[in-house]
Amino acid sequence: MKLHHLIPKSTLLPIFFTLSSRKPNLPEVASLCTMPNFCAHITPAVRENASTKTPTTTIPPASAYIHLPFCRKRCHYCDFPIVALGSSSSQTDDDPRIQHYVELLCREINATKSEFQTNQPLETVFFGGGTPSLVPPRLVSVILDVLRTKFGLAKDAEISIEMDPGTFDAKKMEGLMKLDVNRVSLGVQAFQEELLKACGRAHGVDEVYEAIEIIKFCGPKNWSMDLISSLPHQTASMWEESLRLTIEAQPTHVSVYDLQVEEDTKFGILYKPGEFPLPSDTDSAGFYRMASRALAEGGYSHYEISSYCKSSFECKHNSTYWKNNPFYGFGLGAASYLGGLRFSRPRKLKEYTNYVQNLEKGLVDCRGNNDVDVKDMAMDVVMLSLRTSSGLDLQSFGKVYDGRLVHELCRAYEPYIKSGHVVCLDEQRRALTVDECDGLLLRKEDNFTRLRHIRLSDPDGFLLSNELISLAFRVISP
Repeated sequence: MKLHHLIPKSTLLPIFFTLSSRKPNLPEVASLCTMPNFCAHITPAVRENASTKTPTTTIPPASAYIHLPFCRKRCHYCDFPIVALGSSSSQTDDDPRIQHYVELLCREINATKSEFQTNQPLETVFFGGGTPSLVPPRLVSVILDVLRTKFGLAKDAEISIEMDPGTFDAKKMEGLMKLDVNRVSLGVQAFQEELLKACGRAHGVDEVYEAIEIIKFCGPKNWSMDLISSLPHQTASMWEESLRLTIEAQPTHVSVYDLQVEEDTKFGILYKPGEFPLPSDTDSAGFYRMASRALAEGGYSHYEISSYCKSSFECKHNSTYWKNNPFYGFGLGAASYLGGLRFSRPRKLKEYTNYVQNLEKGLVDCRGNNDVDVKDMAMDVVMLSLRTSSGLDLQSFGKVYDGRLVHELCRAYEPYIKSGHVVCLDEQRRALTVDECDGLLLRKEDNFTRLRHIRLSDPDGFLLSNELISLAFRVISP
């Protein structure tokens, strides 16, 4: 599942991360349909970033997001760009719709221009959707071959694919493994039959257990499970059971997303946020605290606002987004970040086809010239950094932007430092006391060698992320 997103508002977002003051436009880190990384569909084909500009350092992209939009049917919470094949479509080897789309996708990749004389081999590739596991391995192989020819693939590249229960068997899993796919994101969402049906999911609980067994038997060691909280009629005991069964399955990574009810979805027609049968905001916060506590006790590190992992199993691809590094995006509705420009492809297949044709004719350029609004850049860095347990590096931020801005930001956060929602760390990442922070902030000449990082506390600071990030935006752009 995915995050897609730095993040346009998506159907399933990390809990309480819908910003009202400024809606960032990053990819959905993975796609929220197979559940939902990073992160992958931005509305119409648009070019982002303009105004007071400053040159940025050019870093060759080392990551690519590939959108495979096919699903058996649309889930009730989903507003992603998808192509519904039909509920009975689990055998899709010869489906001409998939074949045609993959050909179109490969044409887009081949027509994409690079500003670099030599490309850096891709270190991560993420197949999101949609339900990428509906695409036969032979067509996944075609896409990887095109990427390898166009950009190169690092020998140890992380190649991730989203998979839904009921859409793959051991043969398909083994076929993907032969292609060097080495990470799987399994869209479970819930372990209760009634919740899966209420969401319009195409799979049931039996298929969840079958999928887990297949992955354990012949899949990669590195695999993630996606869960959704705050579903209609979901109770605390149901959520506790889903967390317990997830931990028992022992994935190396877990993504926990809070349901956001979107307009133009079935849930958007049926329900209003915060009203029964949806949980209240208080209940949703309780679900988040339960996940944080249970997964920590289960040996998982809460390294990003919606992501947990065993030691050394962070999602490398999604880390590209959190670090605000450039990346390629290919396919229906996918977003890219090249040369300081965030660019989203059309969400409708007809318009996407026209986009690819114009790209081949040289009429479209999805690259920027590395001139971007310095305030936009600063806000992106703050937003993305505070999503992670590492937090914001104040010294590095001050060197790139303005040391005075760092002082102003810390001053704005003083009440939250005292309340424990914001944590200050020194250069050794030792948590500083409130008195130590106050003393360091009074020293205007301090270059943030001692007060080196700030991060949001887990879970209470993460739960307040909307307010804290919006406050930072007001400091950066009054």
